[in-house]
Parts: sequence; structure tokens; C-alpha cells
Amino acid sequence: MAQQQQQPPAAQLEAYKSFQYFLVTAVVPGSFVVHVEINRPAKLNAFLEAMWLELRALFRQLSTDPDVRAIVLSGAGDRAFTAGLDVQAASQDGALQGAEGADGARKATALRRHIYEFQECLTAVEKCEKPVICVLHGISIGLAIDLSLCADVRICARDTRFAVKEVDIGLAADIGTLARLPKAVSSFSWVKEVCMTARDFTAAEALAVGFVSQVQDTKAAALESAFRMATLIASKSPVAVQGTKELLNYGRDHSVDDSLRYTGVWNSAALQATDMKAALLSGIQKKKPRFEKL
Repeated sequence: MAQQQQQPPAAQLEAYKSFQYFLVTAVVPGSFVVHVEINRPAKLNAFLEAMWLELRALFRQLSTDPDVRAIVLSGAGDRAFTAGLDVQAASQDGALQGAEGADGARKATALRRHIYEFQECLTAVEKCEKPVICVLHGISIGLAIDLSLCADVRICARDTRFAVKEVDIGLAADIGTLARLPKAVSSFSWVKEVCMTARDFTAAEALAVGFVSQVQDTKAAALESAFRMATLIASKSPVAVQGTKELLNYGRDHSVDDSLRYTGVWNSAALQATDMKAALLSGIQKKKPRFEKL
């Protein structure tokens, strides 16, 4: 592990150098896997408004980048995935205070628009066409829960400290946790407990309820596991993988009958790709299939 930490950081991909708060690097050149790091470690990767706006732009770009097939999302530094919202910056946010002298309806309208935009920025991760594997470590509270729930797979280090912290600052979580967490874990009772108490919960507890699918001893081990998983996913047909993500997410939010109908419509187009033929022939010919960019 020490040798890995001494290696120089990977060079940021040229197409993503304009992003200030996120580092985007290739895990292995040509692997179609990218590593996205929240890059504000001196502030425990706490989010400013500029960061969530940048997050939306970044994941919209990744979504349509033909050189990307899988994404690993983590937080830079040793101490935190993210400590959530930068409360000091948020306290100075004019949108949260409302226009001076405005009536209640106008203040509420401005605040509602602000919340919707914040929600949309995180939802860009969920709507990204490419699979997103989130690696959590250290402090992972508040916005960390909202953000990680938008990912497709969650892996964490054993030292991860989770909490849905919003009630401790006087509000109900409003950026996605209350909508997504009940659908991501096995116990609604547990969801209500952690959301209403704002208590910490451990990696072991997160694994027990299904919030994460793996717990690794260290951040480095969790990242290594995520990179292996992402590389395996990226080796598959992008038509099949992206279709699978779309259909699973649709099925989560719709009835079985609606989902079957949607799957039929989706695959009536997707099955016209050459990917299935390439995959079938690779088994017969005993060679690794090559899939065209999508």
C-alpha cells in the first residue's frame, strides 16, 4: 500500500481539465474506466454551490463521452468522502435567506427553485448513462448519503462514518435521501431511525441493511475493488450495460407491467446492435469480444 501512495497522481484527462472541484483521471489508459475525485480535501470535500453545479456539468459530459463506459466516484484525501454541505458557505447563501422585503410566497418560490436545482445537480449522477461505483471512506455524512444514493454501486472502507445529519441542522433532508434511501435498503424502520435521530452508523451496519454491497479494510482496498469491478463492467457490451442500468432504474420506480412493456420497447432497438453477435461469437471462438464505442 505504501508503494501505491508514493506514486505520482495520474494526469487529469484533457477533456475534463476545466473542472475546478473534481479530478477526472483514466484508471488504465484505454480501459474506458475513469476515476472522479471530489477535490476539496482541505475542507473535507464539503460542497459549495459551485461544486454541485460543476457536478451536474461533469456527469452530463461523462454520460455522453464514448470513451467512458464505467465511472468510479470517490473523495480526495484520507479524512472524508464528503462532510456534506459547507454550512458556513450555505449560511451566506442569498437564495436561502430570500429577497429582503419579499412576501412569503415569493421567498418560497425562490427557495423552491434553489432546492430543485440542487436536487437536479445530484440526480445528474443517477441519470448518467454509464454505471457509477461510489467509494466512501472516513466522514461520509449528510450530502454524502444523497450523492452516494445516486450511484449504482456503493463500496466503503471499514473506517467510514455515515450519518443522515439534516435534522441536526434543523431541516428534513431535501436533496434525495428521503426519496432514495427507503428503496436502497432492506428495512424502512431502520431508514426512519437513522433519518430522524441523525445518529452515526458504521460500515458494518451499512452492509447489514444493504446500503453498501462491500466493506474493505482501507480506502485503497475499496478503490482497488471498485476499479476491478468497473474494468469488468467496461469490458462488456456498452449497449447491454447501459440498457441494463436504464431498465433497472425504470423498474425500481414503476410497476412490473409497465417495466416489461418499457423493456420490450427498449430492446426492440437495442437488439439491432452488433454487440450480441460479437458476444456470442466470442464464446464460440474463445476470444475476448471487442465492442464499438457508443
